[in-house]
Amino acid sequence: MSTKDFIEKDYYKVLGVPKDATEAEIKKAYRKLAREFHPDANKGNTKAEERFKEISEANDILGDPKKRKEYDEARALFGNGGFRPGPGAGGGSFNFDLGDLFGGGAQGGQQAGGFGGGIGDVFGGLFNRGSSGTTRVQPRRGQDIESEVTLSFTEAIEGATVPLRMSSQSPCKGCSGTGDANGTPRVCPTCVGTGQVARGSGGGFSLTDPCPDCKGRGLIAEDPCDICKGSGRAKSSRTMQVRIPAGVSDGQRIRLRGKGAPGERGGPAGDLYVVVHVDAHPVFGRKDDNLTVTVPVTYPEAALGGEVRVPTLGGPPVTLKLPPGTPNGRTMRARGKGAFRKDGTRGDLLITVEVSVPKDLSGKARDALEAYREATAGEDPRAELFQAAKGA
Repeated sequence: MSTKDFIEKDYYKVLGVPKDATEAEIKKAYRKLAREFHPDANKGNTKAEERFKEISEANDILGDPKKRKEYDEARALFGNGGFRPGPGAGGGSFNFDLGDLFGGGAQGGQQAGGFGGGIGDVFGGLFNRGSSGTTRVQPRRGQDIESEVTLSFTEAIEGATVPLRMSSQSPCKGCSGTGDANGTPRVCPTCVGTGQVARGSGGGFSLTDPCPDCKGRGLIAEDPCDICKGSGRAKSSRTMQVRIPAGVSDGQRIRLRGKGAPGERGGPAGDLYVVVHVDAHPVFGRKDDNLTVTVPVTYPEAALGGEVRVPTLGGPPVTLKLPPGTPNGRTMRARGKGAFRKDGTRGDLLITVEVSVPKDLSGKARDALEAYREATAGEDPRAELFQAAKGA
């Protein structure tokens, strides 16, 4: 029996009893009608047989106090197969999400007169198809979305909040996500609302696939919506402010839970994955959690030692003490001046010394270098190189 048929049937009228009839009156009316229309007393009479089935069905609902209570509550909410607007609704039709009817989400439960588990529990109880049954349409998780963002080098190190415009599939506004132009889809008979069908694996167990008939939705639109073509989903765009944490690196993929496409029938939203691209910096580089910088020094600074000021990213300069005889290419460390780590601490700034060779010399500087060359004429920095080459 479909939900629509169930709502429209008046079981009190079938048994010929008032809505406030006692259990004894219902039992008495059923026995009288059952004797009158029993198949044994009406052999070959198909109309009497159908009438007997209808009477038995009515007694099954009204004769059970729990089922009767659920039936009365459902009838109070739904009149003539449609939703009864509350006070101030102004009459007319009322659009609602049929996911609340079947899914039993928290929001749907509250809107449905406080049934707790949602209206789906009312119908589940009537047909013994509650949360453990096989015909209840299940919530469906929203799709994951992937986007990209390009940050400056400084934004990647310090973190930034950036706007992201995303396109995704969300519940169709034309049919309230039901897929049906009238908002009354039916439960898929192939998967009985689960959205999945089992297939044998040949190994003593079975696997599940999305239902081919309802495409995994659990519902089939009798009159497909013109906008979503019966899928219940339509493309939508939205702009979201996304916080990129400090210390992200180029190519890193960040997962933001619950920021993807909305779910269906009370299902959770999907996740948003953001791929980060980082622009190069003209001065600083990066190696894991450390920043790198190359600092030019003069030959006297490298040979005699001295103090050199070094820039940092977003902070005041640090002073680097060069020991006498510092070779070209030596790397020194300024602690705590690097990129942020996940625990909030920072890496280091790796400073590489590069001896600067002047292209143009003044007369005084040239004379001084000539004097230095004469003073060191007996020294050959390549002697050990040639010895090693001969011995190899």
